[in-house]
Formats: sequence, structure tokens, C-alpha cells
Amino acid sequence: MSWIKRYRLRLYFHNSIWILPALSIPVALILVSQLIRYERAVGSHINMSPETARAIMGMVAASTFTMVVLVASAVLVAIQLASAQLTPRIIALIYRDPYRKVAFSIFVLTFTFAVGVLVRIEDTVPKLAGYAAAYGFLLNLALFFLFIDSMGKTLRPSTASRAVGLAGREVIRAVYPSRLNEDSDLQPIRAIEGKQPRVVRNMVDGTVMAFDRKGLLTLAERAPCVIELVPEVGDFIAQGDPLFRIYQGGDELSETRLRDSVAIGGERTLDQDPLFSFRILVDIAAKALSPAINDPTTAVLMIDQIHHLLRDIGHRHLANGHEQDSTGRVRLVYRTPDWDDFVLLGTTEIRQYGRDSIQVQRRLRAMLKDLIATLPERRRPVLLRELALLSTMSRRAFADLDDQALAESSDLQGMGGSHSEIAENHRDAQLRSVGS
Repeated sequence: MSWIKRYRLRLYFHNSIWILPALSIPVALILVSQLIRYERAVGSHINMSPETARAIMGMVAASTFTMVVLVASAVLVAIQLASAQLTPRIIALIYRDPYRKVAFSIFVLTFTFAVGVLVRIEDTVPKLAGYAAAYGFLLNLALFFLFIDSMGKTLRPSTASRAVGLAGREVIRAVYPSRLNEDSDLQPIRAIEGKQPRVVRNMVDGTVMAFDRKGLLTLAERAPCVIELVPEVGDFIAQGDPLFRIYQGGDELSETRLRDSVAIGGERTLDQDPLFSFRILVDIAAKALSPAINDPTTAVLMIDQIHHLLRDIGHRHLANGHEQDSTGRVRLVYRTPDWDDFVLLGTTEIRQYGRDSIQVQRRLRAMLKDLIATLPERRRPVLLRELALLSTMSRRAFADLDDQALAESSDLQGMGGSHSEIAENHRDAQLRSVGS
């Protein structure tokens, strides 16, 4: 199976909530069939009238089916609320939650199992199958309460931001596995020299979701040639746009195999796109700062996650965007976001939309100052520029000098934090007075 097929199957499985519940139906049918066959062989049955057993199994099946309907409705309502209150780009994380998939599957399995037992009740009532269906329903009842509790907590901004932050850390560490050293080579690759490159054009409209890095490197080694992937992961590319440029050979490379090394779909994913987690957090913060919602505290929660993501990625070696073969020759070239891209995405829009919020400006300032103090020297220029822009905006936004002073002090909580500059200065003054 080709890489593109494996990737699409894996992506579809991760983003689909119906697959496990659908598979649980034949599993339940096989299970009830084998269990009742065994019970009939050994003569196992309950001392209960068939009418009573049918009534109980009918109630179990009807109640479990009601749970299935309620769970499906709850998921749809959660998606609508998350899309309206947070951002539509967080919907994929709701579908990917493994707990919801497993819980939904257990509900469907129990319903199918109960129906299977119901239709097999004749003159005697199977003991093991009957107990399994009845106690399975009680287990589903407890699981249903946990499911509703989980769905309610999912819609909280703090829970959503934490989920995005954890997913962002995973993709950052996957794309940039190496830590940054002071002697790390961050120089860009030299321009590729040679005759006019062969251009492979895109055939479908969509967003670049991921690409097969190892597969493209292998193709370039075998050709041999240098392959350049033109769009960056996360870019939208239209039909007819350049997808690859082939340098220094590669005339026999199949365009189909090259195109099958890039996954293009309807929206961005977190698989190989470390910027996408920042995009989700910034979108939630921007919506919270809109005049219709006016919720700067939610924006501060998003800055908390952006802060730690920037600190994580600031200590990592950002790849130069090329892969070498066993002899050290560059064979694959692709675009990657640099440090400035992450900082600008994580700060610019929030700074603009939160220009009238002292809370947001103080939290942004605390983030920038902490990053300047904790990250290597080479990461500081763009942080210092953003800090200067934040100071300029604070002076423009607030005419009152006291408000300007508040906005130009940093606070990890936005407002009221014990680590704010004002609180620290007051504490230092108290310590000096005690010492004297």
C-alpha cells in the first residue's frame, strides 16, 4: 500500500467517530451467537419465565438505544458549541478523542448484544448471556454519566486550550526532535544550481496536510536528483500550481509517485504542521477578544499555552528544510517555519485585537519578557521587536498615564498575579524596609 493511502486511512480513522461503533455491531452478534450456542450445549439457563426475560431484555435494548441517541446528540451539540464559541478548527480534536469513541462503541455493542439475546429467548432463558446484557446495561449507565461529564468539560476554554497545547507539543517534538545548541547551524541551504528545473504541477485544490519525507528522499537517491517540495505544510495549493521542482536529473521520475507523496485535503491537520496549534489558539483568543464576546480572560488562557509552546520550540533546533543521502548530498528540499514565524503568529493578532485590554497586554508582556530571559540569545531580536510594538500600542490605546503604567507592567495572570512587576516592586520595598 502506498504512503498516501496509508496516510488517508490513518487520518480518516482518527477523525471518524463511527468506525469503532460500526465494528462493534458484528462483534456483538458473533459474541452473543457463540455464547448462547455454548449455553445450549451445557444446558445453562435462568429459572425465569421467557415473558419476563423478554420484557427485561426489551427494556435493556430500548434504554441502551436511547443512550446511543443521546450520546450522538451530545457530540453534535458539542461540535456546534465548540465551533461557535471557540473555533471550527478544534472540531477534529473532538472527533479524535479515544474515550468518546470507546464509550460510543460500548453503548452500541451492548444494544446489539441485548437485541441478540432478546430474539434468541425461546422456552428457556440463557443465563450467561442474560446476565451479560443486564449488567452490561448498568455499566453503560455509569459510562454514560462519565461521558456527559466529559463532554461538558470539553467545552470549557481551559480544557480546549490544554488539549491544543498538548497536541502542539507532540507535533513540535516530532518535527523538531533535536535540542538547540549554541553552535547549531541555522544557516539556510544554498541555492540549487543547474539547468532549468523540471516542474511537477498539482492536480487538485486543497491544503498540504503532510508529505512522505523518507519516501521522497528515497526517490531522489534512486533517480539521482534533487527534489524540492514547493509549498509548505499548511499552505493552500490550487490545481496547476507548482508542487515539485526537480533539479540535476530525475527525468525518469514518475509524476504520479511524486504526487502520491503529498497529502492534500480540505483543511490543515496537526500531523506535520507545528504552526497549526498556534493558529487554533490565536483564533480562540481573537474570537474571545471580539466586541460581541469581550472575554479577555479566555484570551489569557490561550496566551498561557502559546507561552509554553514558544518556550518549547525556542529551545529546539529548527530544521533547515533539507534531507541528505548517505553520502551527505542534499536530495530533498522543503520549506519549514522559522522562529520569527512562530513568534509573529503567536503575538501579532492577539496584540492587535487586545489593544484595549490591560489584562491581555500585561500577559503578553510577561510572556515576551520571560522568553527573552530564558531563551538563547539568537531568539531575542524578534521578541524585543514585539515587546517594543506592545509598548507603543499601550501608549496609543490608553490616554491616562496610570492605565499606561498598568498596561506596561507584566503579569503572568494578566491582572492580579503575585508575580506582576507592581507586586514584585511592592514586595521588594517591604523587604528593604524590614531590613533597614
